[in-house]
Amino acid sequence: MLRDTELSGPDRRRALAGLTDRWLARLFAAAPPGTALVAVGGYGHGELSPRSDLDLLLLHDGSTDAAALSALADRLWYPVWDLGLALDHSVRTLAEARTAAADDLKVQLGLLEARHVAGDEDLTAELRTAALARWRAEARSRLPELREYAAERARRHGELRFLLEPDLKEARGGLRDLTALRAVAASWLADAPREGLAQARDTLLDVRDALHLTTGRATDRLALQDQDQVAAALGLLDSDALLRRVYEAAGAVSYAGDVTWREVERVLRARTGSPRGARLRGLLGAKRSGGRPGASAQERTPLAEGVVEHEGEAALALHARPDRDPVLPLRAAAAAAQAGLPLALPAVRKLARTAPDLPVPWPAEAREEFVTLLGAGEATVPVWEAMDAAGLITRLLPDWERVRCRPQRNPVHRYTVDRHLVETAVRAAALTRRVHRPDLLLTGALLHDIGKGWPGDHSVTGETITRDLAARIGFDAADTRTLATLVRHHLLLVETATRRNLDDPATVRSVADAVGSPGTLELLHALTEADALATGPAAWSAWRAALVSDLVSRVAAVLAGEPANDQAAGQELTAEGERLAMEAWRTGGPVLALRTQKAGPADTGREGEHGPEPVGVELSVALPERSGVLPAVAGVLALHKLTVRAADLRLAQLPGEVDGETPRVLLLTWRVAAQYGSLPQAARLREDVVRALDGSLGLASRLAEREAAYRPRRTGVKPPPPRATVAPGDSAAATVIEVRAQDAPGLLYRIGRALEEAGVRVSSAHVSTLGANAVDAFYVTDAAGAPLTDLAAARLAQHVETELR
Repeated sequence: MLRDTELSGPDRRRALAGLTDRWLARLFAAAPPGTALVAVGGYGHGELSPRSDLDLLLLHDGSTDAAALSALADRLWYPVWDLGLALDHSVRTLAEARTAAADDLKVQLGLLEARHVAGDEDLTAELRTAALARWRAEARSRLPELREYAAERARRHGELRFLLEPDLKEARGGLRDLTALRAVAASWLADAPREGLAQARDTLLDVRDALHLTTGRATDRLALQDQDQVAAALGLLDSDALLRRVYEAAGAVSYAGDVTWREVERVLRARTGSPRGARLRGLLGAKRSGGRPGASAQERTPLAEGVVEHEGEAALALHARPDRDPVLPLRAAAAAAQAGLPLALPAVRKLARTAPDLPVPWPAEAREEFVTLLGAGEATVPVWEAMDAAGLITRLLPDWERVRCRPQRNPVHRYTVDRHLVETAVRAAALTRRVHRPDLLLTGALLHDIGKGWPGDHSVTGETITRDLAARIGFDAADTRTLATLVRHHLLLVETATRRNLDDPATVRSVADAVGSPGTLELLHALTEADALATGPAAWSAWRAALVSDLVSRVAAVLAGEPANDQAAGQELTAEGERLAMEAWRTGGPVLALRTQKAGPADTGREGEHGPEPVGVELSVALPERSGVLPAVAGVLALHKLTVRAADLRLAQLPGEVDGETPRVLLLTWRVAAQYGSLPQAARLREDVVRALDGSLGLASRLAEREAAYRPRRTGVKPPPPRATVAPGDSAAATVIEVRAQDAPGLLYRIGRALEEAGVRVSSAHVSTLGANAVDAFYVTDAAGAPLTDLAAARLAQHVETELR
């Protein structure tokens, strides 16, 4: 049956269940009277995936001899085990089944799906009748328990539609939630919205079937290494198309769950006015009426023209005419979000069915309501998702369809593209007081990654799409240009701040030229922070915030007419640097100093409980000029499990002469952080640097040992190879070599060794790590201190890349 290519989907699952029924019925033949074999749980629903386990209940009326029951059970269970099938089995009387259901919600849910397989049909019918009757009688106490059970699963397994390796069964929006929705429907208190739910269920089951067949395992986790095979088995283009289909299905299930539990809450609120009912409402997370404590659930309070608050939801007013009011969908959404209320499902359906499309460009009222919706913060998300589920968002913004449910393979991202865009707008809403044009900030936040639905550089593509969408929304030509600039350069500040030398005036001028005006810089600064915060915890930190703020202040000065900082000024030694350099020249060896750095609230946007957040530790190393310093110090830091966030290397000339020579000292300034534990002592670091420079530390072999121990478990996904490129025009004083590679202990050591072998001088290095990816920029010159020729730079990049591979 499983090899039959003509049989698939629901038909195959039903056929497989029927085949299993017939086989088990033969095993049950000649069973004692007063016994029945009952399928429960997923098998009870009448469908089986290729590797599904069997949930079976051997039911009896208590009259059968224990030995005969045991023999019957052995005759049933052992053939199942012999076939290698997973089996969840029990032997119970009706009374025992009722007791087990009362004690265990999972047992109760399984009995709601009870289906007769063989034996005494009346016994099975009695079980089903009793289970359903008890469920309906106790629904008001058990539904809160079911909801908490679902919430706990979501906390453990996450949101299916945002996971790169989702659990199709246990994650929120998965098959377990569909079981919960059927249980709610069986209570007769509420029912899930039907639109798209059956299709979503078939999609999740079809994917699980293909997963079982391609892996040969009874697994519900869609692992990365299996996704291409599963996609091919389902006739899909690639694993991204597979994930997008899964995410769309999970989104439909999640939305149906949200609507259903709100309806349960409403029904319980209406039926229960006792103190016990208040406790039930607390378990369900109920609110009396939106954000207005004490308001009657039956009131219809106006929120906006054509929109009222009713029973804790934003609904359409009785006099509303959506067929004559094209702005009503946005007005209703904005009013709901601002009031912190969900959009009522009947309202969403009516708006999707009857509201005409907005004229293009949108009228001013529509644009204002759109910005109001985006500015509502966290309350924007459920309202946006309700409109998206009804197809209203793609009617408003046609390009949205290409980013809907689109996966992001970079593990730094915790959301799909569409949700990331909405989440960025949510984060931007908290920053609107920092900018003069909140409307442009919020719109730019929503559109900044809109180009990810198309091939090529998403920033470049997104700029073109944004120009079209901004004109559609009704922004004038100047605002459209600003929005296009925000989208085109939304990565500019963070990439420049973390990967380029900010003391190089060419760097600051290039950013100023790209941004163009102080107002755009202000918006871009806020968008950079909102984008990073919406991406995930690895994308933003006090350290990155401080670097970006430093860059913004320098660019703002240039835009105000001041000259860019002269690089020569940046080379002047501080008093601390001069002290270290003099000591290094006097002793002839390395001198180290450790200093904790902090960033104030103005730089980070937040302050810890005990003062400003630390942005790392500054390690200064001074030693007489010689080769091999960069790989030696980088290797020692890697051995001590220190993460390098930034590095600055310069050759300092001390005043005066010593023995007829001008003292020349290498001064290296590193910003580091301990991966875990405390920082090593400076004396221990100095000792290891001395040994690394004289070759007695065995740096290469020790780093190789540590890298082997560090290597993570194999996931079946091979990272892309390392790449080294020349960044043209980024500096007038040096050549910039940018290296992108999988982050690993000793990576900076290997890069430094390759640069030393090539005979170039490194004036500064800028290290950035996002998730598992390192992006490092090195400012290099030839031996005379001049930038490399184009040919030499290309050869150097190739050499570094070859060494890393």
